[in-house]
Amino acid sequence: MNYSKQDLLALNDFYSSQLLNDTVPFWFPRSYDHEYGGFLLMRDADGSLLDDDKAVWIQGRATWLLSTLYNTVEQKPEWLEGAKLGYEFLNSHCFDSDGRMFFHVTREGKPLRKRRYYFSETFYVIAAAAYAKASGDAEAAANARRVFGDCLAYASGEKRLEPKFTDTRPAKGIGVPMIMLNTAQQLRDTIGDERCDEWITKWIEEIETFFVKDDIRCVMEQVGPDGSIINHIDGRTLNPGHAIEGAWFILHEAKYRNNDPHLVDLGCRMLDYMWERGWDKEFGGILYFRDVYNKPVQEYWQDMKFWWPHNETIIATLLAYLTTGNEKYAQWHRMVHDWAYRHFHDPHRGEWFGYLHQDGRLAQTAKGNLFKGPFHLPRQEWYCAKILSEHFSVNQGSGSTHAAHV
Repeated sequence: MNYSKQDLLALNDFYSSQLLNDTVPFWFPRSYDHEYGGFLLMRDADGSLLDDDKAVWIQGRATWLLSTLYNTVEQKPEWLEGAKLGYEFLNSHCFDSDGRMFFHVTREGKPLRKRRYYFSETFYVIAAAAYAKASGDAEAAANARRVFGDCLAYASGEKRLEPKFTDTRPAKGIGVPMIMLNTAQQLRDTIGDERCDEWITKWIEEIETFFVKDDIRCVMEQVGPDGSIINHIDGRTLNPGHAIEGAWFILHEAKYRNNDPHLVDLGCRMLDYMWERGWDKEFGGILYFRDVYNKPVQEYWQDMKFWWPHNETIIATLLAYLTTGNEKYAQWHRMVHDWAYRHFHDPHRGEWFGYLHQDGRLAQTAKGNLFKGPFHLPRQEWYCAKILSEHFSVNQGSGSTHAAHV
């Protein structure tokens, strides 16, 4: 199939409307915690509160979202005020005395859990950077750059974190170069940092060199230090949605670099490989875990459908189509878009459910918890509307429907 100009205009309208009239209103303003700061985001289908604890990842992500909406959609005072609630809560309650960040705190901000990785810090960076752009707060910009520097030190090994495991079976995961790649892209796109371009190139090279396996058409989640496949359960486990998220980060970088052909090819290969492995040919949707050799997967939720891999696949397939004009990606985008909005979306109360059984039946009703909040879905709707708008702006008057033809 192909997308006509009218199809793409309709998608642009759809994503914009869903974002502003369905997704964002489910969360805000009811999630603003004016008493203690930050956001109350652990919510059931009807928006009622399930728990008043606060996940630091989601506090940062929500701050990023509100700041980004203010920066790119409309300068609504309530969005900026909400972003300030999140930014100030992160600064006041989410850093430990050693400079590291917590993962899970109480409503008041008392620490509950801290993890041996620095993903909370990466979400702080994108939140502080977006907030700095929205507010003009120079201290927020300095904080974003400072914590980004800490993340660079952790990623490079200059600062060592306590290991989770022994070094008996050393491994490296795709998560670090992926999240650092996107963190640097967000920092560069909001307030800028001279370190970003060099490190973005290095992380893309790391992903391509170690994790992309062209011979078996796969993107590994974990490999040995030399890039070899670790033939044990954890080493063989794939997360197709995660790799597809990495694919669109690389396609985004290709777009930033005037459709760099090598990066377009790399991002599309990653998408192709993991669509082949992740798309459920029986029921539709993206399967959560697969084994690289098609052996049984250990985790019992391996065949469930989680919300976020579908958000990432909707972005990746649309971006691949707008970049290449390849009709295959239009077909894949329509397949995942239709399946996801038919099964995850709650048309009565807004937003998406998070967890489905393999056949698309609802597994539980929560829309917010320690891992799900206002991020993957609104980011998908915001980003898809953004790239469609940019596509029409670039192609205005050209008669082309593909960015690759410009």
